[in-house]
Amino acid sequence: MNRYVQNRLRISLSLPIIYFCVMTTALAAEPEPKLSAPQDITFTARCDQSQQRYILMLPEMLNAQQSHSVLIALHGHGSDRWQFVKEQRGECKAARDFAAKHQLLYVSPDYRARTSWMGPQAEADLVQIIDDLKKQYQIKQVYLCGGSMGGSSSLTFAALHPELIDGVAAMNPTANHLEYDKFQPAIQASFGGTKQDIPEEYKKRSAEYWPEKFTMPVSISVGGQDQLVPPDSARRLAQILKQLNRPVLLIDRPRQGHSTSYEDSYSVLEFMREKSVQQKQP
Repeated sequence: MNRYVQNRLRISLSLPIIYFCVMTTALAAEPEPKLSAPQDITFTARCDQSQQRYILMLPEMLNAQQSHSVLIALHGHGSDRWQFVKEQRGECKAARDFAAKHQLLYVSPDYRARTSWMGPQAEADLVQIIDDLKKQYQIKQVYLCGGSMGGSSSLTFAALHPELIDGVAAMNPTANHLEYDKFQPAIQASFGGTKQDIPEEYKKRSAEYWPEKFTMPVSISVGGQDQLVPPDSARRLAQILKQLNRPVLLIDRPRQGHSTSYEDSYSVLEFMREKSVQQKQP
């Protein structure tokens, strides 16, 4: 074989390898979808004329002519609207990454921070935020998520306003305020009194008592070692929803405390979205 033929053969054999390397590099270099820089939005609450705030982050590829879904993330006790925007803990980072991947509007409200607990004023604020978003954007579906107080508040709001919510992902929540005994001064301030004085208000905001209201997919994560927000009421709610043949996912980690890992947080969010999309299909 002469040298010319050898060179041609060597080049032809190397071309598939070069093509594979180029394509692999191109795929690896493809940027991950992102959310825009946070916008700190101020609005006047209709219920009491006070100034309230929420954070809005838009999809990188937002098209005003197309409809988009929105993920509303509710912070925990002692935090505010910035928790799910800045913190790197699993629940917060998973929510941001999930919103970016699926090109969702991402909203993180104060809902009367720092001791919100989805009392009447926090509830009214969230109704108003959803209403305002629907006036500004073409909203397909509204998803709600949160951790701890935020997870509890997500279940409460979905039970109160099932017509506004298309999916719920609650991480380390309580579903029963009549039996929950932590953070009582904050909850009393939010609900307007003690559970002895206004038991019906506490029952009204306890998701476990209203399983029939959960017409949307529900995903819940709990930890068996969680002493701050014990998992039993959330487990009972999930069991009732299963008996009602509702789309529900319960991730129950017996050795986990009061937190949800990034992987589990992402899983409950994906379940919520996938089942919601299936419900909307004709």
